[in-house]
Amino acid sequence: MRQDMLKIIIPIERFEGEDSLISNHFGRAPEFALVEISENHSLRNISTLKNVGEHFGGHGSAERIISDLKPDIIIAKGMGPRALQIFQSMGLSVYTGDCLKIGEAIQAYFAGRLFKLNEPCKEAKHGASQCHHP
Repeated sequence: MRQDMLKIIIPIERFEGEDSLISNHFGRAPEFALVEISENHSLRNISTLKNVGEHFGGHGSAERIISDLKPDIIIAKGMGPRALQIFQSMGLSVYTGDCLKIGEAIQAYFAGRLFKLNEPCKEAKHGASQCHHP
């Protein structure tokens, strides 16, 4: 990665550019958006990657696939304990907030309106697609 660029991963329902809806749960997201932001906080590029992890009939976990991309941060609505622990052990910050779309999440991050996700979804092991935080 170049020094003048921030690489952000965001789990999404389907790719629609900045209007892509953020998925409720990281590992069960059908796709991941790879967002590249320039040093002046402008959008440089958004690309997408299909989730081929175990929840979608593939092998391996979504967190391993994403870790290979070497993002700077992850923005997610919720995440299970395994993924959160793996990312934290890598020193990778996971942020969350009340954002529906990629564009909103990026603006909220730079405005300081997101907070670090420190607790996993309580329903993660029960197959829930919705995550609820206290």
